[in-house]
Amino acid sequence: MKTSFGVKEVVAVGIGAALFVALTQVQIPLGIPNTYLQPRAALLAFLAAVFGPIVGAAVGLIGHAVGDMFFYGSAWWSWVFPEAVFGIIVGVFAKKYAIKEGGFGKKEIIHFNVVQIIANAAAWILVAPVLDIIIYKEPVNKVFLQGVAAWLGNVVIIAILGTLLAVGYSKVGAKSSSLTKED
Repeated sequence: MKTSFGVKEVVAVGIGAALFVALTQVQIPLGIPNTYLQPRAALLAFLAAVFGPIVGAAVGLIGHAVGDMFFYGSAWWSWVFPEAVFGIIVGVFAKKYAIKEGGFGKKEIIHFNVVQIIANAAAWILVAPVLDIIIYKEPVNKVFLQGVAAWLGNVVIIAILGTLLAVGYSKVGAKSSSLTKED
């Protein structure tokens, strides 16, 4: 896997993290304390799928940490790091989705969604609850319930909104990128 990190990726991290922070307050309660359906998950999945694991990790880490600090006063680190884990896992397969090349078809949509389901499980059913227990001494039953709810919510919002973002970009944006390198 060859990863490049240039101007486009820096811009993607900056804009992506800012949008992630802005979307922090767009949330639908899932009936579990401190667990919401949030469209920012779809944005993160989309950016990781287009720009790769470094952008995915940076947007997830920076966006979640700054969003927590801005809106809640401090970062809840056990939920910040799983965003980066998710971004890395989805981003590792960026070339296979062919979004940038305009080839995000049926096979790639299925692949994207299988990967996002697995990445969400790793982030929210494994990493977040374990870190909640280790860092904050949270009750085991509570954190695993929150993790499963976050996993389900993210899977649904990404399957719908993340897929739509990727399809739209693949059809339109990939062919007309306005970012060009100057001499």
